[in-house]
Amino acid sequence: MTVRFHTPVRKVIWKLQRLFWSGETLARKSGVTLGQNCRILTKDFGSEPFLITIGNNVTVSGDVKFINHDGAGWLVRDQKGRRYSFRPIQIGNDVFIGSGTLLMPGVKIADRVIVAAGSVVTKSIPSGIVIGGRPAKYICDYSDFEQRALDWVSDTDMPDTDSYRNRIEAMADLSFKPEMDTS
Repeated sequence: MTVRFHTPVRKVIWKLQRLFWSGETLARKSGVTLGQNCRILTKDFGSEPFLITIGNNVTVSGDVKFINHDGAGWLVRDQKGRRYSFRPIQIGNDVFIGSGTLLMPGVKIADRVIVAAGSVVTKSIPSGIVIGGRPAKYICDYSDFEQRALDWVSDTDMPDTDSYRNRIEAMADLSFKPEMDTS
């Protein structure tokens, strides 16, 4: 005998699973096409996760939101009724998407791209660049970022101590950045 749960029970079970599943597990279970070696820290894949494709070696930070539809078309009514617009989102390989980014419908992000935290991506992004802002704009080439990162990314191996905090404190740069120019 198969036990079938009523819709409200299924909704509660789904919400509980969302709490405990990793972002990667939730993405796959929701229908996102996901490549290999990804770090998925968000759990917000919108209402059409099956329209999202993520390549290999991608980090999607926390609070990133995927939007695959334009709900404003709902307001347009004619003899046929409401209008809907759904579009895919595609992310290439070797991409980093910073925390709080909003990815809009129909956006394709090519390979080797960095999207700065808090960006709103409204247009497709070509390979090999760094973007950021609201709306996102070109900041620099990916190769320029690589060169600058070599100056500020620690080359010290993380110590093999017992706690995460001790490992971070052993290698953290505790200096602050210069104050902004207010003139």
